[in-house]
Amino acid sequence: MNLRRDVFQAIADPTRRAILLLVAAQSMSAGAIASNFDTARPTVSKHLQILTECELLEQEQTGREIYYRLNPEKLKEVADFIEPFRESWEIRFNQLDNLLSVIKEQKK
Repeated sequence: MNLRRDVFQAIADPTRRAILLLVAAQSMSAGAIASNFDTARPTVSKHLQILTECELLEQEQTGREIYYRLNPEKLKEVADFIEPFRESWEIRFNQLDNLLSVIKEQKK
């Protein structure tokens, strides 16, 4: 059975998040990515496959090497999902700051 993965399943794994951080700066080959981890290369390849299936990474073949690069458009799905939560917490933190300021002023 072939299960379709989504970006949230992909970023749930810390190794895959680390891979995304690596390729965010520049495209890298699988070997270059694998050299940053203490796991077997096939394990890293499986992570790359999942990230590619979810379209978080794009592949480009140059000669015999396949280079992986970040697909920022797909990451936008994550950002769009998180944004309402961020806004809500920002409002709550601002309210807490205001309350703490009032309490501090009352103690003076």
